[in-house]
Amino acid sequence: MTENAAIFWYGCNMTRHGEVIRATTRFLEAVGVVAEPSGGPAHCCGSPKDASARINEGMARRTIQGFNQRGAAQVVTWCPSCHMNMQDSMAPVTPTNFETVHVTEVLHARQEKLRPLLARAVPRRVLLHQHLGFNGRVPVNSLVADLLRLIPGLELVEHPYRSPGHMCSSLAGVPGALADAQRATLAAMAETGADTLCTIFHSCHRDAVSLERRGIRVANWIHLLAESAGWPAEDEYKAWRNAADAGAAIGAERMEAAGSVAVEKLVLPELAKPPVV
Repeated sequence: MTENAAIFWYGCNMTRHGEVIRATTRFLEAVGVVAEPSGGPAHCCGSPKDASARINEGMARRTIQGFNQRGAAQVVTWCPSCHMNMQDSMAPVTPTNFETVHVTEVLHARQEKLRPLLARAVPRRVLLHQHLGFNGRVPVNSLVADLLRLIPGLELVEHPYRSPGHMCSSLAGVPGALADAQRATLAAMAETGADTLCTIFHSCHRDAVSLERRGIRVANWIHLLAESAGWPAEDEYKAWRNAADAGAAIGAERMEAAGSVAVEKLVLPELAKPPVV
């Protein structure tokens, strides 16, 4: 890896959203950041194994050592959990040879290079799905809002509601919390007349996409940037989640290639979950 090169650390759960990973990597390269994508179980922050301190620490150490060995000057994060774990528990235990920054910070700092790419109008009235928890560390709410304002034809509406936690998955363990947040978000959309809900993080996106059954458009901020740039970024997860038969939507050939048993046990039950509200 060359000096000043970067790693785009997208985490474990983002593997469901390959188009977001590809488009984000392309945007980073377009603004002058050559970032090698890295994620999945081999580059885990350890949080899935929080119940076992030994396993958690071992996974985190392996990830940092791998990044150090690759000589990256910078690790660009996507997932707020990964970002916080790197700062709070990973780096304090295993020294890093790199700087950690969030992808929104990187793109926002280079928005003048990003602006010429966003040539296509996206005529939507958009409400940004915002949380409080991560915003105090990285101001993602304002950073993403500024990036969306670069898109011609897009109107970003304002509403004071902010969901608690750093993303929707942090609410899942509290009975009724996620449904309350969804209802508040729907009320905000109705009050502002928004036609599109724009998610910032992947966990929120997975819970929100089923709202399309109600006629509400849901897109991640990267989807909207890619649409304006004219780049393909089809949201297959959303299509699968809203399909009458998710297995048929994925297709037998792709299920077999990914491991049909694993897909049937791990993927299809998630896609079949009823909407939160």
